[in-house]
Amino acid sequence: MDSINHVKKKFNLDIDFEWVDTVRAEKEGDSLFSKYSGFWSAPSSPFKSLTGVLDAIKFARVHDVPHIGTCAGFQHTILEFARNVLNIANAQHEEYDNSSSNLFISKLSCSLAGKSMNIEIVENSLTYNCYQSDKTEEDYYCNFGINQEHINKLNHEDLILSGIDQDGEVRIVEHSSNRFFVSTLFVPQTKSTISKTHPLIERFVLECTK
Repeated sequence: MDSINHVKKKFNLDIDFEWVDTVRAEKEGDSLFSKYSGFWSAPSSPFKSLTGVLDAIKFARVHDVPHIGTCAGFQHTILEFARNVLNIANAQHEEYDNSSSNLFISKLSCSLAGKSMNIEIVENSLTYNCYQSDKTEEDYYCNFGINQEHINKLNHEDLILSGIDQDGEVRIVEHSSNRFFVSTLFVPQTKSTISKTHPLIERFVLECTK
């Protein structure tokens, strides 16, 4: 991705990255995941293998490997948390099963695709530390988000709801016990340039180098 290359150039880093198919992720599991210093759960859902992407996110969470999720990556971060931390085995994403009775991710009543919105950042959070600010404006390209029927279940000690938009909706989450595990419903990579890297992507890449 261009945004990773922007950070590489800024800090003169000698690192590589590659795309991994979710079917391969499901098939090879931890033996594959252990090769990497970080994971980016990127947009492009529905994924070929829901199990594959959730297994990768779980690996990063459990083993404290740097992880950033954007757009669909945010949605699947929520789903992984619901299934494996809250132990709600049938938690589902509407894009995969719109008849499920336990949708944690559902279609937004109003699409955010192509919109730019303001976000208030919770002080003392990792996200705040990255931005060094309590506000940001970010771009969206998504049609799915957290189902508000389950928002109270996400008020958990292991999950920080660190970014709230102008409509009071959660747009950034992070894991409190991980050194870098942040997911955003927006796509920060669109705001990254060679002259101005995005603070979340910059911190993610630097954490991977450790």
